Order: sequence, then structure tokens, then C-alpha cells
Amino acid sequence: MDINQLEVLSVVARERSFSRAAEVLNRTQPAISQAVRRLEQEVGEKLFDRSSKDGTLTLAGEILLDYAKQMLNLRQTAHTAIREMRDLQHGKITISANEHTVFYLLPVIEKFRRLHPQIKIEVQRGVASRIPKEIMAREAELGVISFKPNDPSVVAISVFTDELALVVAPTHSLANRESVSVKELGEENFIAHNAPSPYRDKVIETFEKHRTRLNISVELPSLEAIKKLVEKGVGVALVPKLTAQNEIDSGKLKTLSVNEMKLERKLNIIYRRNSVLSHAAKIFLKLAKEAGQ
Repeated sequence: MDINQLEVLSVVARERSFSRAAEVLNRTQPAISQAVRRLEQEVGEKLFDRSSKDGTLTLAGEILLDYAKQMLNLRQTAHTAIREMRDLQHGKITISANEHTVFYLLPVIEKFRRLHPQIKIEVQRGVASRIPKEIMAREAELGVISFKPNDPSVVAISVFTDELALVVAPTHSLANRESVSVKELGEENFIAHNAPSPYRDKVIETFEKHRTRLNISVELPSLEAIKKLVEKGVGVALVPKLTAQNEIDSGKLKTLSVNEMKLERKLNIIYRRNSVLSHAAKIFLKLAKEAGQ
């Protein structure tokens, strides 16, 4: 059953004339009659009472017309939905990020929502090492990670450079310093994230290289909790600077560099190489690049 045939049925019924329907649809009257005959052959019933001159529907025609209107309305709804998606009037972006990289997304999300308030943004929490697999499995359209994935099927675009920073409370004895040595940090109590990561391993290696004890006195599963304890003077912490920027700007935390430890993190937005990104995702990626610059 061709939807164009259903459109002919609907117009003939509305205009109550084969000739007027032909004018409305910009087709010849024989073409309209042929479309109706094919439709009648397919359903096995007469749809119009040929004895009437005003295109009166038979009972079968009335039943089919009701379904035809539903299908034509559904077609129009589909066209409207696609047009609105293209014009960013509705839709959704799904992004996978971890506790660190999600901080980079916040100003991008703010700007995107200001420009396109009808688009929903869904950020799901992912484990950094698994995010590329989530992208390939289509569990998310975009991902944000702090390393370059080895999978050639994943495109990685560098958007921001973060660094590992030492944070202390404003009342800490090191608070007025700009930098500190690893040796000096041997006397400090560290509050650390308990998730394994390449950067945690590099910090441990650096302390071992300088024969300095790394005293991790508290381990927590949350960067927010780590910052709160540092604010209270319980210890010091090495965290991605991006995650503590608000506290640094407000004076709740002080940041120092560690002379022997220059650890930078390149944040990358990733997506499937062979995927066609949605219009919303393309705009989000563009804003993300601008935010990084």
C-alpha cells in the first residue's frame, strides 16, 4: 500500500471530486483514477460509489480513509521532527565522562544550553578506560577522556590541556609559596583518590625516584570529598587543576607547582570514526573546541 495512493484517497474524499483532486495534486484525472483502482485492487474492495457524482466513499473507503489520515499525519510528524532536529529544536546528546573530565564540560554545557535550550544533554559517568568501548558500542555519542585511545576506529580531538596541581588550605604553611620540592612534601599528609590511574603511578614513581616517602593518609572515591578535606586542613592533595579551579578562584584552596613534577593532561573529545554525528553533537563539538582555546 503506497502512501501516495493513500494521499490520493484522502484528497478525492475531501474534494468529493476526482477532477478537483487532480488539480490539487497537480496530476491528470486518469492518473488519479488509476491510483484509486490500484488501491481498490490491493484491498479487494470498492472505495468509491461510482454511481454517485460527488466521490461518495463506500464503507470500506471510510474505514481505509481513517487509517490513511493517521498515516499521512504520521508522515508529516516525521518530516517535522527531522526538520526540528536539523534546526536544533529538539534532540539529545549523550556524553560519557569521568569525575575529572566532566568539569571541562560544564562551561560548554552552559553555553550550549543558552544557545539551544530545546536540546537535552545527558552526561553519563564512565570509567576512563572504558569510555572508548562505550563510544564504539553506541552507548554514547561523544566521550571525554584524558588520553589518546589506541583504537583507530575512534577519532580523538584535543580540546584542553590540564595539569596536576598541589592544593592546600589557605591556612597551610605552604599556602604562600608558588612552588615546592618533592623532598619537602615528604613531611606532608596526602589525601588521594583511590582509583588507579597512570597519573597516580607517575606520582608514586616520582617520589620513589627522589627517595621520598609518599604519605597517603586518606584515600577517597570522590574529588569533591578530597577538596573538602583539604579545605579543612586535614592534608594536601594532587588533583587536576581544572577540578579545583572554582575553589582556587574563590580562595578556598591555594595551588602550588611541584618542581620535579610537571604532569599535563590533554583532554580529548572522542567519537566513532565512521559515525555521522547529529547536528546537535557537531555544534557541541565546535563549542568545546572554542572553550579549549
